[in-house]
Amino acid sequence: MGFGDCSLVLVTGPSLVILAAGRARRYGGLKQLAPIGVHGEGVIDLVASDAFAAGFEHIVVVVNPDTGGVIRDHVEEFWPKQAKVSFAVQDVARGTVDAVLAAEKCLDTTQPFAVSNADDLYGRDALARLGEHLLTKSTCCLIGFQLDRALVGDLPVSRGVCNVVNGHLTDIWERRQVHTCDDGFVADDGHSPVFLEPESIVSMNLWGFQPAMWPIMRAEMASHDFDAEPEAQLPVMVGRILHHVPLRFDVLPTVSRCVGVTHADDLPLVQADVRLQVSLGERPEHAFI
Repeated sequence: MGFGDCSLVLVTGPSLVILAAGRARRYGGLKQLAPIGVHGEGVIDLVASDAFAAGFEHIVVVVNPDTGGVIRDHVEEFWPKQAKVSFAVQDVARGTVDAVLAAEKCLDTTQPFAVSNADDLYGRDALARLGEHLLTKSTCCLIGFQLDRALVGDLPVSRGVCNVVNGHLTDIWERRQVHTCDDGFVADDGHSPVFLEPESIVSMNLWGFQPAMWPIMRAEMASHDFDAEPEAQLPVMVGRILHHVPLRFDVLPTVSRCVGVTHADDLPLVQADVRLQVSLGERPEHAFI
């Protein structure tokens, strides 16, 4: 596990790229390491633990130059020593498309791979479905969460609202300022509809990609107008290519809740949710078991 030393790792099972390069300005700290586990495990620890339990053999952690060393030290101390883990550096904050491309040299680009955030806990069912799809199918995929199972607290967040037809993704809209209110769920971003159905399927950036996505992501970065929008984001890119590229995205529904720590006030709520998952037998008390 060398910080920035991202050489190709060959595996027979699927690989997961964990996007941990965010600066976490709204959270006010390293939310990737926010202690949500029963024994103080960080978000990224539980994501990795769920991934290994689902059969993922290799994890690439994408970090930024400022906080990457701290994350690397944490991983080297607490993750299993036999785990196949690589680190890639996203030098400039140019969005999640660029972050995935930073991991390219660590991966066998002829094989499918998965992508997740480092600050969202997706649940073991979600990672298991994703891993199985990558092993058995030849399509891209998205794990779809119900909106009412993908919000923590009352503070606003962004969510990619999906249109799904016959199990396939046909559109995705990045909605901002999504939060709960007395009348349900609203998006105060100036777009319609303002009210969102609780059963709406949303993206939480848990993707399964086929090798054909690599040139598409490179083309996205080459054509992106960074003056108009400083970051190129995966949901926006996918929403655009759905109408122009013959790639199918299967939407895999999950019974899991997705809980994250976008804001500092989210931490005790997520800690309580993890303890509930443990009490219900949905996850072990300790990570990496």
